[in-house]
Amino acid sequence: MPVISIEMHEGRTIAQKKQLVEGITAEFVKIGTPAEKVTIIFRDVPKHDWASGGKLAAESSIRQL
Repeated sequence: MPVISIEMHEGRTIAQKKQLVEGITAEFVKIGTPAEKVTIIFRDVPKHDWASGGKLAAESSIRQL
């Protein structure tokens, strides 16, 4: 049973998360994993709690993924 943990900046819509879940699950199904065995956990992280290169994402003018 795969468990996929996704950490990303907060702000994605439920529709966007649904699209991502469907796509990831479909890829596991392609390699023989039953869809009902795929678990995906989202962790939405505020930009002020995420840093890269010595800067908070909230301070950066570069779009963070």
